Amino acid sequence: MLPLTIQGYEYFDEKTSSFGSVKTATIQLEHSLISLSEWEARWKKPFLGKEEKTMEECIDYVRCMTVTQHVDPLLYNGLTPAQIEEINKYIEDPMTATWFTETEQKRFNRETITAEIIYYWMISLNIPFECRKWHLNRLLTLIRVCNVKNAPPKKKGRAERKNDLSRRWALNEARRKRLNSTG
Repeated sequence: MLPLTIQGYEYFDEKTSSFGSVKTATIQLEHSLISLSEWEARWKKPFLGKEEKTMEECIDYVRCMTVTQHVDPLLYNGLTPAQIEEINKYIEDPMTATWFTETEQKRFNRETITAEIIYYWMISLNIPFECRKWHLNRLLTLIRVCNVKNAPPKKKGRAERKNDLSRRWALNEARRKRLNSTG
């Protein structure tokens, strides 16, 4: 979780022609499958897609990430560029010590990923739904680990098979000599 203190501010409401204020508050943010699915339900497009997001969409994702209850919706207008950068670093953090080789990275599916696709992966890999509260990158890493571990063994190429055959012939020949056998 990312704790974030957003400074209060005063504003002028043009609709009511009055001044208002927002109090300073500390909120807790969690980049999770829950926040991702909530955002996608509102915006009807994949959050993890390649399309650039507007500032309004980014601020709304911060709202979806908020775990703290009863936050004044106007508080999010007080986010500073430094806080937005801190949130982006938190979103991009892998949150795990696991890493993948290039071969394993290439095997990872390149389809457009939505919340429903991730839920499908969780169901098909028997990952408990409690994991939807994890940091999203950690959950995606677990899914990738399950895919790599469940993958069938890689087939050997022609050169590898030839080397194996040569090794077996050499071992058999050494055994024949040691045991004075012809076959």
